[in-house]
Amino acid sequence: MSSPDATTALPAPLLSTPLVSTQWLADHLGRDGLVVLDATVLHVKAPGGGYRWLSGLDQYLVDGHIPGAVFADVLEVFSDPAKPFGFARPDAEQIVAAAASVGIDSDSAVVLYDDSVGQWAARVWWLLRSFGFENVSVLDGGLTKWRAEERQLERGHVEPAVAAGFTAVERPEFWADKDDVAAVVAGEAEATLVCALPPTEFSGETSSRSRAGHIPGSLSLPAGRLVDRADNALLQGAALSEKLAPVLGQATDAEAPAESENTSSALAGRELAPRIITYCGGGIAAAAAALALTAAGTGNIAIYDGSLNEWTADENAPLVSLV
Repeated sequence: MSSPDATTALPAPLLSTPLVSTQWLADHLGRDGLVVLDATVLHVKAPGGGYRWLSGLDQYLVDGHIPGAVFADVLEVFSDPAKPFGFARPDAEQIVAAAASVGIDSDSAVVLYDDSVGQWAARVWWLLRSFGFENVSVLDGGLTKWRAEERQLERGHVEPAVAAGFTAVERPEFWADKDDVAAVVAGEAEATLVCALPPTEFSGETSSRSRAGHIPGSLSLPAGRLVDRADNALLQGAALSEKLAPVLGQATDAEAPAESENTSSALAGRELAPRIITYCGGGIAAAAAALALTAAGTGNIAIYDGSLNEWTADENAPLVSLV
C-alpha cells in the first residue's frame, strides 16, 4: 500500500467542544486550517476620568501573543459601530467580512482567546456560531494560563491568511432583543434572565450607566466568578456546578434565598423556565456566562445583545435595586 504524500495538507482539526486546553493548542499550533485569534479588549482609565474600552492591538504587538495568532478587533470589526449601543452584533454581511479579514473560511478551525476572563473570546465564539460557523472553540484560561505555563510567545504583527469567509446562516435563537426581555418581565414569555455583571452592579450599589440595578426577575451569575482566579480557566466539576446551580434550578428550596445579592425577590417561588437569556452591560460578560452554561451541557441560551446599555436608556424600562 502506498504511503500518503507528505506534502498533502491535513484537514483542519474538528472542534467538538466549547473549550480547548492550552496543551491541545500547543500540540496543534501550525496545523493547516487552524486560525488562532487574540480578541483582547482593555478597560483603561479615560483622560477625563472614568474608564473606557481600548483595543488590545498594541498589547498584542508589544507584549506578545500566542505564536501565529492573528488579532481580532472586537471593538470595530466584530461589532457594528454604527448602531447606538457599543459592541452591537454585526449583520450577516459584516460577520462574513470580519471572518475573512482574520483568515477564516468555511474550512477553518478557529480557537479564540483573550487576556481577561474569556469574555471577549466568548463574544466572538458566540457571534460565529450564531451565524452558522460551528468549528470554533475558546482557549480555556486564555493568555493568562498560557503565560502561567511559560509557553512560547511571539511579538509583532501576524498577517492573516487570504480567506473568503464562510456562508452565514443566521440563527436567531441565539439572540434576544428588548421586546423579548420585556415580554419575560411582563409574564408574557418564559425565560430565566441571568445577569453576568459583578454583584455590586447587580445589586445597584455601583453602575456605569445612568440608572443602576438589574432587570426584574433576574438571577446573578457574575462572569468573573466562573473562572479560577489563579489562571482564568473555567471552574470544573462541583465548583462550576455550585455557581450554576441557581440558574439551572439545581438548588433546593431551602438553599435558595428569597432575596439576596444573587436573586431578585421577583424570582422567589417561580419555577425556572427552560430558556435562559443572559445579559450584562453590552453583551460581553453575558457571552462568558453563555460559554460556561454551554460547557456545562446547557442548551437553549440566548444573549440579550443590547443588555443594560439599551434597557436603562429607556426610562420606562423597570429596574430592581437591592440597596
